[in-house]
Amino acid sequence: MGNEPDEMRLKAIGTVRNTVRKAPGGGYNWRDVVSEIEIDSRLTDSLDGLEGFSHIIVIWWMHGVKADGELPAKIHPRGDPERPLTGRFATRSPQRPNPLGKATVRLLQRRGNILEVRGLDAIDGTPVIDIKPYLPGYDSPPNAKAPEWTRTR
Repeated sequence: MGNEPDEMRLKAIGTVRNTVRKAPGGGYNWRDVVSEIEIDSRLTDSLDGLEGFSHIIVIWWMHGVKADGELPAKIHPRGDPERPLTGRFATRSPQRPNPLGKATVRLLQRRGNILEVRGLDAIDGTPVIDIKPYLPGYDSPPNAKAPEWTRTR
């Protein structure tokens, strides 16, 4: 490419609150975790109308992920050598050049600037970067496909 990408500055809009203090090992079921996302109180009015959606998309900064040195271009997904060596961007590995997390979660309720959600795979204290409503049809493209290794284990 030649040119270095511009540096960007992000501002957290909120913080995840739950009982998970560190990312659990394999086999953990994040789908059962209930979290509260405490949104900056100055943004409370920006949440108006969100309670009409059953699901929301949460984007966060994986602040607990520490990358030591250069990241290899290819890895075994989930650290499992039985899975094929795969390009880092074709995995959900938290070890990334920019450790952003994204999840579609069930919105259980909104209380002012607090969003209670189920299924967010972020640890307590995680900075939230953005919230978007989940739009059926728009956020779930028809005929989507994924490799076989994503459906095993």
